[in-house]
Amino acid sequence: MAHTANIVQLKPRTLAAFETYIREAEAAMVPSLHGHGSFLWCDTDPHIAQQVRHGDIAAQLWSGDASVKVPNGLIHDWIGAAFIPHATVAATLALIQNYDNHKNVYQPEVMDSKLISHHGDDFQIFLRLLKKKIITVVLDTDHDVHYSSVDDARWCCRSHTTRIAEVDDAGTEKEKVLPPDTGYGFLWRLYSYWRFQERDDGVYIECRAISLTRDIPIGLGWVIDPIIRKLPKESLIHTLKATRDALTSA
Repeated sequence: MAHTANIVQLKPRTLAAFETYIREAEAAMVPSLHGHGSFLWCDTDPHIAQQVRHGDIAAQLWSGDASVKVPNGLIHDWIGAAFIPHATVAATLALIQNYDNHKNVYQPEVMDSKLISHHGDDFQIFLRLLKKKIITVVLDTDHDVHYSSVDDARWCCRSHTTRIAEVDDAGTEKEKVLPPDTGYGFLWRLYSYWRFQERDDGVYIECRAISLTRDIPIGLGWVIDPIIRKLPKESLIHTLKATRDALTSA
């Protein structure tokens, strides 16, 4: 891998641009939590709502047709939705909050998972993630997760990474965890916003995933472009499908 991608460091201005984007995105989410507009994204488009109701997993960029360029980085903002027939919000939350089991539910992308601490609706968790596309990257990630109830049928969840560190030679005697914000820059930050609504004899689950990665250097697009541009969408769809599959089989 050392011959195909250069080591990069997350720059302060890249992080500042991402944090501004997150603040604006979160501010724009508030009205729909208080009854102004649709609670679910899929309800804003009848065609998408019908697709999801009939079993498709819908996923698209939140706005525009490309990732957002920031200094020395890219912001990937994806939204996805799925419907789980005969499921309940209670069962859905129980599955997702069982973090020790994520390594089974969300494999192979989640290689390991642990609940670090839990107080009420707040969780601190560890996930070891596998990103594989031409090259393979293993990441150790810590997350703060907060759940909140809108009413009996509707819940939200906000999750964000507090540490992302690349792992060299993962699973071998030479395994080495690099300092955060150094390495190949395939994932620097990840914020996930979940919504759950029980209705139509099932549960709608939606996840908006906003991530920060390096930009794509000239001449290395063939290596880096697939892992940076395609993985956020594929990862989101995989997460929604795995959640649905686990609840359906339960």
